[in-house]
Amino acid sequence: MTAKQEKQAAESGERMGRRVAIFAYGVACYALFHLTALLGVAFLGNFALERTIDAAPRTGLAWAIAVDVLLLTVFALQHSVMARPSFKRWWTQFIPEPAERSTYVLLSCVALLLLYWQWQPIGGVVWNVQSETGRAILYGLYAAGWIGLVAATFAINHFDLFGLRQVWIYFQGRDYERLPFHVPGPYRLVRHPIYVGWLTIFWAAPTMTSAHLLFAVATTAYILIAIRLEERDLEGVFGEKYASYKRAVPMLIPGARRSSDSAANPAWGETLPNPPRADQSSAR
Repeated sequence: MTAKQEKQAAESGERMGRRVAIFAYGVACYALFHLTALLGVAFLGNFALERTIDAAPRTGLAWAIAVDVLLLTVFALQHSVMARPSFKRWWTQFIPEPAERSTYVLLSCVALLLLYWQWQPIGGVVWNVQSETGRAILYGLYAAGWIGLVAATFAINHFDLFGLRQVWIYFQGRDYERLPFHVPGPYRLVRHPIYVGWLTIFWAAPTMTSAHLLFAVATTAYILIAIRLEERDLEGVFGEKYASYKRAVPMLIPGARRSSDSAANPAWGETLPNPPRADQSSAR
């Protein structure tokens, strides 16, 4: 083997090693997301964990509120700032572009795990449904919120949303291409079905303590602000096509607002060059 062939073989091996490493990183981030989601079900539903959102208080009121507000602020800043296109352009100067989405998922999980770990219950019951039927209905809504949220991620592309598709394409040595996107199932009823799922999860509580209410109010406010920011970005990318979709389909409540513009201009129902994923949450 000549020196040139040896060099080419070494470079090829290095590229393959890089692809394997980034793919393994993406799989690990995706696995962490599943663990974080399962802990979230237990934390918000008061199942299994020693410290849940409605647990008994362990510290003073002022300290508990300060810590909880800080934890919520950390999550909101991480989740929103890292989703902005300008941040992504800057961020991918330092991390491989195929791993950008996986890194976003990783840091979202870290912020949530920190919240689960350090959350300070406040005490004080805002409401407590005593009826077994009423509690069953609320737990049913809670479960429906999680199911609807997951279904909404698959309605677009679950694996692209959580970075697994990106690292798989890179592992195969292909260039990433944005998915062609039509407005599927739940996205024809509301523009943000993932956020609808989150809001259902946050508020469908048989027992609502003061800490839970703080969490629900803060996250609801964050979602409403995040939607405005994200839809501004989407209109900047898609122009009138997204503006038409926005006029035709309500934000969060099915049937809340319909425009006659949708019948005359069905452009939003056609294939879009990229999904209108303003609610990439999150686990957006």
